[in-house]
Amino acid sequence: MTERRSVTVQVDGAETVVPEGATLLDACKARGIAVPTLCYLGTLHPVNVCRLCVVEVEGSRVLVPACSRKAEPGMVVRTGSDRVRHSRKMVLEFLASSVDLSTAPGLDGLLAEYGCQPERYGAAETVAQAAKIDNDLYVRDYSKCILCYRCVEACGTDHQNTFAISVAGRGFSAGISTELGVPLPRSACVYCGNCIAVCPTGALMDKIEYDKRREGTWDEARQKQVTTVCGYCGVGCSVSLHVQDNEILKVTSPFDHDVTLGNLCIKGRFGWRYVQQRPEPPE
Repeated sequence: MTERRSVTVQVDGAETVVPEGATLLDACKARGIAVPTLCYLGTLHPVNVCRLCVVEVEGSRVLVPACSRKAEPGMVVRTGSDRVRHSRKMVLEFLASSVDLSTAPGLDGLLAEYGCQPERYGAAETVAQAAKIDNDLYVRDYSKCILCYRCVEACGTDHQNTFAISVAGRGFSAGISTELGVPLPRSACVYCGNCIAVCPTGALMDKIEYDKRREGTWDEARQKQVTTVCGYCGVGCSVSLHVQDNEILKVTSPFDHDVTLGNLCIKGRFGWRYVQQRPEPPE
């Protein structure tokens, strides 16, 4: 077994040792420095599209994405310079001025942290569109889509290998789409819901959650998560039941679980409703 060599880099003035092949994001985490990310997810191949995780590397002409740039010996990295903060602020402002981020966890805090004022750009009408509700399992609301590619990667070679969705169009016309823009039931989708699991903004959302949010009855403060094992087959997928008022609302799986990596099949993610739809006993 070949011993893995280590690499020493300097992050915000302190030397940090990481294994060879690690990214600058890994080095920042090892140093205990939080670098914001949007398109990055540890279980997916990095696609470098959101540019929120950029850092400054001494000698580099441009800011580099920490999620994919490999650490090299002697690198001097700055994660909070004026140049870095200005770039992140601009990215967040552009997103918030054109996309509905109301269901994106954690982004309100980032907008405040970087002093963002997205209203100074006005509103980009090019992304405003009605939600696509063409099945009973999940909703596609692309007015919330930031084109992070997470759903494309999860549906593609990273996990599902179904290739039901991809990016179509260019520039302001770019968007996530099924093949030829057909309704979801006519596409190659197998309704695993893994695209929902990785979406960072709620552009892809379980239909029950979508309906309850519209009704104003979705309340995460009143919800608890119950961990159990999916009972449909022998794989042993770990599932988390999201329960509110003694009612299961949705099912997810932990990203750090070594069996699922956050993924489930249609039965695991959506096939639990029999628990609450039992027939009335005969009189």
